Amino acid sequence: MRYIDGYVLPVPKKNLKAYLRMAQMGEKMWRRHGALDYKECVGDDLKTKWGTPFSRTMKLKPGETVVFSYIVFKSRAHRDRVNAKVMKGMTNIGAPKDMPFEMKRMVYGGFKVLVGA
Repeated sequence: MRYIDGYVLPVPKKNLKAYLRMAQMGEKMWRRHGALDYKECVGDDLKTKWGTPFSRTMKLKPGETVVFSYIVFKSRAHRDRVNAKVMKGMTNIGAPKDMPFEMKRMVYGGFKVLVGA
């Protein structure tokens, strides 16, 4: 059964280029270690007419947007193996000194796939 790591985070629009560079590096690393898919999506239509908009849930500050991201794995066990390799690789190269977003405002979780392959 496929497994997804998903996260949503607010990113200052002025930091989107820096975030993009970081995301591209992340995609290479996760894919190299076996992730099946890796998506980073930036908010575009956040003024919805129904439901609770991401902008309200994330308590966006002026000049921020939302990034919605997910990584696909074969299973939870596969996710755990891949993430362990990625974290080891990140330790070896060193984490960025200045993240282009506030880590404490990131929302993250692991999910079993209910519908879809």
